Amino acid sequence: MAGPQVEVDGSIMEGGGQILRVSTSLSCLLGLPLRVQKIRAGRSTPGLSSGAWQSTIKVLTGPQHLSGLEMIRDLCDGQLERAEIGSTEITFTPEKIKGGIHTADTKTAGSVCLLMQVSMPCVLFAASSSELHLKGGTNAEMAPQIDYTVMVFKPIVEKFGFKFNCDIKTRGYYPKGGGEVIVRVSPVKQLNPINLTDRGYVTKIYGRAFVAGVLPFKVAKDMAAAAVRCIRKEIRDLYVNIQPVQEPKDQAFGNGSGIIIIAETSTGCLFAGSSLGKRGVNADKVGIEAAEMLLANLRHGGTVDEYLQDQLIVFMALANGVSRIKTGPVTLHTQTAIHFAEQIAKAKFIVKKSEDEEDASKDTYIIECQGIGMTNTNL
Repeated sequence: MAGPQVEVDGSIMEGGGQILRVSTSLSCLLGLPLRVQKIRAGRSTPGLSSGAWQSTIKVLTGPQHLSGLEMIRDLCDGQLERAEIGSTEITFTPEKIKGGIHTADTKTAGSVCLLMQVSMPCVLFAASSSELHLKGGTNAEMAPQIDYTVMVFKPIVEKFGFKFNCDIKTRGYYPKGGGEVIVRVSPVKQLNPINLTDRGYVTKIYGRAFVAGVLPFKVAKDMAAAAVRCIRKEIRDLYVNIQPVQEPKDQAFGNGSGIIIIAETSTGCLFAGSSLGKRGVNADKVGIEAAEMLLANLRHGGTVDEYLQDQLIVFMALANGVSRIKTGPVTLHTQTAIHFAEQIAKAKFIVKKSEDEEDASKDTYIIECQGIGMTNTNL
């Protein structure tokens, strides 16, 4: 089963957890033994991290690193060596991907969404259906919120020709975590390529502003109202529907607040802006931050927002044919994902400035990929 060992430098480009996520996923899928060295060498705390939440934005807070690696190991009965907190090097030897029930628990507010990112491509090529029990933070810093995963990532990634179900059992927040989602996925024979190059025009804007635990409902209402006011200044002709929500006590662990706003276009593109409440930051500011993020994502002319870009790269690399997505400025996370998809999976990517007339004045790009046509030999 095993091919030649792939050597990955964990310190280049994004130099954080994303290199581990992309490289272990691809290693698992392709049956290639992997060695990653110099893990997080560019970060303020090198090595695998458990959950020391640094304040600097540059550090990928990583209780999810270790649980993500362990989950991939368990998905394929592989062997993982030197994977402990603080380790700067890991080796991973994958075996056959199997379906069934798998649990991953960050035991902190480490992101369940990042656990899903690392495992989703693998379980699509399993021998049978999978049920992933992911525990940790659902609405935590430095990672997509679970609402983003369900409202934006899911409908777009399903265009590759598969469906998955995501059941949010409990929401968990920084610093306690305690959230749980259950993801159910059936395997596919192959992934279809996607073509997301026609943005269309914005047809609706909607979202949710939430409070959980002891935080007053007024906080949710204030976040929503401030976000609506901010969007109205720029987009006057659309009804903006942001629902304030009090998370039910039995469905949320700990205290948290935040907001996510989605814009949908005539061609089915989805863009988001989101923000989480923090101690000492007033609710209006949180709402405005999310609104401004959404508006920025709508200005660049792309068909995906800056957070979806890198999450689609692995699927494009595996698909059977040529995929194209139109984006705003290509993020470092996306460049990193492309680098490792080329190195490990041998997919071919071309990134070029969009030549469409309506994009002439904008920073808009086309990312094109000749996928490898990965086939599920179990089916």
